[in-house]
Amino acid sequence: MQLTAIDRCDACGARAYVRVELESGSLLFCGHHANQHLEKIAPTAKNVIDERSKLTEESTN
Repeated sequence: MQLTAIDRCDACGARAYVRVELESGSLLFCGHHANQHLEKIAPTAKNVIDERSKLTEESTN
């Protein structure tokens, strides 16, 4: 499932670019918080949707 502008970071409320699906539910992260937490969380995740590449695409348009 693709992330949209409606999806917001659980940590700060900014636009989410990463969804981490865990057994207990899912977490949404902006690019900044994904950079901080993804390395620790990813090994236990069922699935990770990482759209941080859109950050560089949006800044060049």
